Amino acid sequence: MTFQEELLILLKARYPIIYVITIEEDRLEYTIRNAIINKSYSNLYVWDFIEGYKLNPIKKEFGKRNPLEAIEFIEKINSRTPSIFILKDFKRFLKDLTISRKLRNILQLLKIQPKTIIIVDSEVQIPNDLKDHITIVKFNLPTPKEIKTELTRLNKNLTVEGNLSQRILEKVIQACQGLSLEKIRRVLGKAIVIYKQIDQNAIPIILREKRQVISQTELLEFWSVKSKLKDVGGAYNLKKWLNARTEIFSEQALNYGLVTPKGVLIIGMQGSGKSLIAKSVAYEWKLPLLRLDVGRLFAGVVGESESRVREMIAIAESLAPCVLWVDEIDKAFSDSEQNFDSGTTTRVLATFVTWLGEKTLPVFVIATANDIYSLPVEILRKGRFDEIFFLGIPTVDERKLIYEVHLRRFRPETWQTYDSKKLSKRARKFSGAEIEQTIIDAMYVAFSEQREFTTNDILIAIKETIPILDIDPLRTELIQNWAASGKIRVA
Repeated sequence: MTFQEELLILLKARYPIIYVITIEEDRLEYTIRNAIINKSYSNLYVWDFIEGYKLNPIKKEFGKRNPLEAIEFIEKINSRTPSIFILKDFKRFLKDLTISRKLRNILQLLKIQPKTIIIVDSEVQIPNDLKDHITIVKFNLPTPKEIKTELTRLNKNLTVEGNLSQRILEKVIQACQGLSLEKIRRVLGKAIVIYKQIDQNAIPIILREKRQVISQTELLEFWSVKSKLKDVGGAYNLKKWLNARTEIFSEQALNYGLVTPKGVLIIGMQGSGKSLIAKSVAYEWKLPLLRLDVGRLFAGVVGESESRVREMIAIAESLAPCVLWVDEIDKAFSDSEQNFDSGTTTRVLATFVTWLGEKTLPVFVIATANDIYSLPVEILRKGRFDEIFFLGIPTVDERKLIYEVHLRRFRPETWQTYDSKKLSKRARKFSGAEIEQTIIDAMYVAFSEQREFTTNDILIAIKETIPILDIDPLRTELIQNWAASGKIRVA
């Protein structure tokens, strides 16, 4: 059901007070005006604290800086004409006893006269004595259809309008989702000024605007990504699974009837490349990457942690489609943590896993964990994630590829002069991060001696490095046993 449809139903059912949650006052007012065109509601009055009522028949700026007069105005208006009264920033006055009492006094009047109050604000603050009389409706950010209409309008007068392909159009629309219409207009206007057209070059500009939105919160981080899946050594099964879903959020996939994927849980030892995969997916799918540090959800005030997880969910969904990277989920939701925090972890976990199982908006969750045995069964149960993958220690061929990837990055002109085959054989039991570190250690030594590093320098670094597999062999064996049992897929 659209906002317009729900609003008209509430108006016809004579709901006296409607509380609309939005940050887009102008777009809401425009939407309401369009919704009541050719309907019985012919009068629309808008009040704000600074200017009072505009264009009203009683007195110019009536109710200016006076919320009580704003309510009294509703009583004075002719009761024969159906009317809607939009009150902006009114949540700040609801706690005032005078305002609260006055609203309750006119409720009977609103029931018998065709008058409806619409309170508009960005967040809900309703005192207990009014909760039973107010209906909350959320006015969502622009839909893909609305964004497409705006894109078409902006693109109409450009000389290169015909160059905007359907695929690029979909990608730009996806990038714009989660922004208000005003921000979309500004950011696309910026792209037009720079590139004289709207094309794929607009996407990085749009994502930078989303970074500004995320930076205003303390729960999520917006990550810039340049890594590609081909830069990830090994993990062939996982990469194949991900590549098959590259266009999953496209309009074509939606028309095909495909179900939006929930996400994946990646288990593996530290340094095995779990984080790199999360970054690569966001880059390949051209989606914003949001990183959640689960520890930030847990606040000191009782009840605030549950509120924070709901806020995190709201932010992620407002920016959908996006990739949500939940790093080291096992450390936050381990069974041992739940025994010492008066049930806070359990409540936060319940809210989080319920959302994982029931979410419908395109938020692709990539959760990473080092220890599957410390994770609660609620997370591992089918329906939370589409798949659980085990990212193990790379094989000799995968180690060779990983060495080549890093050598190409550090020495793009001379990387082929290094013996990656020999290095991969010597680096037995090494993770991807440990392989990278052996190159860095070799570079430090060579730089201190004012020369270029060689294969032999890397071999010495390998010899001096103790892989994590030897440091914690028991836990590694347990995780590998899980993978061998078929309970989780090998990446």
